[in-house]
Amino acid sequence: MSKVIKTGICSFGMSGQIFHAPFIYVNPGFEFTAVVERSKDLARQRYPNVKVYTSVPDMLADKELELIVVNTPNYTHFEYVKAALEAGKNVIVEKPFTVTTAEAEALIALAKEKKLLLSVYHNRRYDSDFKIVRKVLNDGLLGDVLEAEIHYDRFKEELSYKKHKEVANPGTGSLYDLGSHLIDQALQLFGFPTSVWADIRIIRKDSVVDDYFELVLFYDTLRVRLKCSYLIREALPSYQIHGRIGSFIKTKSDIQEAQLQRGLLPNSPDWGAEAPHEWGLLHTTIDGKTVKQYLPGTSGNYMDYYQGIYEAIANNAPNPVDPKDAENVIRIIEAAFQSSKEGRVISL
Repeated sequence: MSKVIKTGICSFGMSGQIFHAPFIYVNPGFEFTAVVERSKDLARQRYPNVKVYTSVPDMLADKELELIVVNTPNYTHFEYVKAALEAGKNVIVEKPFTVTTAEAEALIALAKEKKLLLSVYHNRRYDSDFKIVRKVLNDGLLGDVLEAEIHYDRFKEELSYKKHKEVANPGTGSLYDLGSHLIDQALQLFGFPTSVWADIRIIRKDSVVDDYFELVLFYDTLRVRLKCSYLIREALPSYQIHGRIGSFIKTKSDIQEAQLQRGLLPNSPDWGAEAPHEWGLLHTTIDGKTVKQYLPGTSGNYMDYYQGIYEAIANNAPNPVDPKDAENVIRIIEAAFQSSKEGRVISL
């Protein structure tokens, strides 16, 4: 590639180690140039040439850097994205984009003013399971969709070792964390709803942040239910889509995170490939005949996001995740909290 984008990562915790550094390192269009680590030296052990800073402001002062990844705790996103844009850097920010829609609007306006790229890392658009669900819907295999249910469940009574996720700060809890993924996927599949109803609770013994939610997104002839619980031992399929002529049932089966945790790089053989036992069940009517079969899964690849970022910066291609999409996610989260508090459906 004719251009190499020098990139800095604001934190080298799990997000930096697993979801960002490997893709930046492998893609020849990027250089993993700098990282913020306040006490540990993990990044330099894996990437000997990386520059290590002890604070985000120090890294933002590095004139070499063209792209900054903001992957710090949710409540800091607005502060650090704003600082990066004001320093003249393009920005990728982890989900959730911001804590409030007002913050999202302000950052979008600032990026436009500075003529800089601002993108949100909604990587679950590039999961193998979501990709096959979207293909089934785009191919019209279910007819008009009438009902959909998407789950992101866990079984974990103990609190996270990531202390910032278990403190009752703005932007913490399962709805901001895992709900951001589910809402973004629903918006990508079905568009923006007319209203939302929500039940948001705390169910773990020692938790002070929400760890259970159920959202219902209302459309003219469609209802989309989004569910998450940290105390589901025997999970239901993650995708249950029902249309006028058929259904599609799919597990949550993307293996990229597990591959990355094992130390594999995104250029490894069979990257993101689903095992046959994870294929989704299609039961529908095609050309007048009833069809019931398992559909081969597609391969997931978060590198598609990073390649999209490269093309957007280097060649003025479209942003792979428009921040307005991510702002809409936050808009629904805010409405969901209002609905759960007031016990009523909220119009959007």
